[in-house]
Amino acid sequence: MTQKPREPVRVVVLGGGTAGWMTAAGIAALLPDLATVELVESDDIGIIGVGEATLPHIRGFVERLGIDEAAFMKATHATYKLGIDFRDFGRIGESYIHPFGTFGEKVADVGFHHYWLEMQRRGMAGSLGDYSFAVGAARANRFAPPEMGEGLGSTYGYAYQFDATLFGPFMRQHGLKLGVTRHEGLVTGVERDGENGNVTALVLQDGRRIEGDLFVDCSGFRSLLLGGEMAEEWEDWTHWLPCDRAAAMPCAHVDGEPLRPYTTATAMPAGWRWQIPLQHRMGNGYVFSSAHLDEDRACEAIRNAAEGEPLADPRVLRFRPGRRRKSWSHNVIGVGLSSGFLEPLESTSIYLAQMAITYLIELFPDGRAIDPRDRAAFNRLVDMEYDRVRDFLILHYHATTRDDSEFWNHLRTMTVPDSLAEKMALWRETGRVERYEDGLFYDASWIAVYVGQGLLPERHDPRAAIADPERVKGALDSLRHAITAQVDAMPDHRAYLRREAGRLADAA
Repeated sequence: MTQKPREPVRVVVLGGGTAGWMTAAGIAALLPDLATVELVESDDIGIIGVGEATLPHIRGFVERLGIDEAAFMKATHATYKLGIDFRDFGRIGESYIHPFGTFGEKVADVGFHHYWLEMQRRGMAGSLGDYSFAVGAARANRFAPPEMGEGLGSTYGYAYQFDATLFGPFMRQHGLKLGVTRHEGLVTGVERDGENGNVTALVLQDGRRIEGDLFVDCSGFRSLLLGGEMAEEWEDWTHWLPCDRAAAMPCAHVDGEPLRPYTTATAMPAGWRWQIPLQHRMGNGYVFSSAHLDEDRACEAIRNAAEGEPLADPRVLRFRPGRRRKSWSHNVIGVGLSSGFLEPLESTSIYLAQMAITYLIELFPDGRAIDPRDRAAFNRLVDMEYDRVRDFLILHYHATTRDDSEFWNHLRTMTVPDSLAEKMALWRETGRVERYEDGLFYDASWIAVYVGQGLLPERHDPRAAIADPERVKGALDSLRHAITAQVDAMPDHRAYLRREAGRLADAA
């Protein structure tokens, strides 16, 4: 008996920013026979475009969609990123790099950081960053793609720093090539099924109706479908993450300064400021708490702190940290800001959109009917991702000795979520990091922040003390020297981009 061909699921994406076009292109590329994709956007609605820095996961997403890396970097003026340099978070005057890579390697089933803690206790080890290839390359402003295999040159990854206002239009062109149908217009009405409550069509200002089976809300903070039509409640995390504003100001590069292959995050009295080097300019911004600093003073602060000639006046963006209690309700799925928002301290905004798209594709309806179990699994996974990122961000503020402002006093002394309190207790008492397979930020990331901000454990694995200290010291020294030698052989970040000229944007 021949099985009847299944009709494609009609997907309608509302919103044409970064999340909208990532969603549309992702479904069109990865579910070509299972779905049709229509996208509704309006040129009258601007792009927020804060997320200029990314995580290594974006590389896999770009590759899966068949996008050429060189063309992508050229179109978005992208540079390479090996990690984030955190300054003044644990204590004023101290800094560390959270690398996209590992610290040493496990020996006899004992994690490297336990040996480092033992040797550090004996005064026989350098800083933890000395044993990370990514940290070494970042500090030296050098870049080359990781090697294949299991050698030292394969122990790091990389991401991109790009102009977010160019990323959405680039994804739009790619999505249109993949067969996405674009509708220009403002949504003025939403039609729903009277029995099951599902959305059946979007009504545009000129009267057009866009019908669909599955609606993806990428309308940003407005959340027209998920937050508005479906009235999904917002879980507010402002009490843990009080930063709710950003004053962004682009600047020209300073002549003679190296092109850093990393993002810089510098703690400020009421938040922190970023520096993100792109090919054609330096992105600057001050993420701050409006309860501790007004917008005018924040703009003045970023004007005073930014390096290079300003290319525009500071632009203030407003946001609220948290997430919807459900990101998939009925046949409406929120992706990006309509689903949740976490401040950009660890460059997670684009990752969180990519994560939701990936889970949606994995749990995509088998036909036009939605299995409630798929919807429940999607909500559980999205919640887990947001909650873990939230905890990781809070750690940067809470693990501090800073007492120089009301902002830092609040964050240092507040009660953190139970899930984070348990992770910190495990680290403090045993030197272990909570293990999980799904989600973001594994051992090396947590260890980088714990150690970088001065939160050392009371104990570590006792097996690390069994080995001859001189032999362990010799191994640490060899690793550090090998990293230095290989980093010295790498090209300068700017020189690498010039050598790979197909990645360079056209001159303005």
